Amino acid sequence: MRDRQKFAVLRAARRIWTISSVHGEADRLDRLHAQLEGRLRRGDRVVYLGNVIGRGENIRQTLDHIIEFRRGFLALHQNFPEDIAFLRGGQEEMWQKLLQLQFASDPRGVLSWMLDQGVGATLEAYGSSAKEGLREAASGPLQLTRWTGRLRSAIQDNPGHYQIMNEIRRAAYTSDRRVLFVHTGLDPTRPLETQKDSFWWSSAAFARLKEPYGDFQRIVRGYDPAHPGLETGDYTVTLDAGCGFGGPLMAACLTPEGDVIETLEA
Repeated sequence: MRDRQKFAVLRAARRIWTISSVHGEADRLDRLHAQLEGRLRRGDRVVYLGNVIGRGENIRQTLDHIIEFRRGFLALHQNFPEDIAFLRGGQEEMWQKLLQLQFASDPRGVLSWMLDQGVGATLEAYGSSAKEGLREAASGPLQLTRWTGRLRSAIQDNPGHYQIMNEIRRAAYTSDRRVLFVHTGLDPTRPLETQKDSFWWSSAAFARLKEPYGDFQRIVRGYDPAHPGLETGDYTVTLDAGCGFGGPLMAACLTPEGDVIETLEA
């Protein structure tokens, strides 16, 4: 539980602002940030619940907005870097795997699946394309390594993008272990330390939660394939109105116990 490379810990949180999947919708994120900036108080914490990238047409601008917002947030009330968390969503997980595609046993098949899930928009944002990727994936490991290397260089050419991507964590939780924040789900039969792919792909298991998960009294997620908007249960909160799929971007303000006290849309 102390592995900071896997989990973000929100300490002394008076309120927690959570932001649902953005999917590269930079304009919506900019408008949401504008609403949020006027509401932030001392002791507030912020969690981006994953899928910041993917699908949308303005992925680089989305990351630029996040970097700018993070800078202002850290200056406000003398906040610390650990007071704002970025979770790994399915899109970020695929992007990290894509940058290591040369190690896959079937790189072209893996990339084809990723493209069906929306990773092509991130490829285009950093100067490549689905067509180029499929061609390189069929060209052998050496050529494929050169291609993924060019993608890494393209990310590094955008100030702050590489650093933000390195700050993403599998999940976040409050230091009193009351509230857990995940991307889309988890496997309730496994300890938190052993969760991995479940955070990004186990939405069905999340919907079936009928009791607390370990010590956590509330689990909050930011992506649901059904995009129901705000949906609360006895032990769960879902926040996803379909941003990237034609719907608005949502944010919710939670108490330290995980109760929703305000929502925003853009």
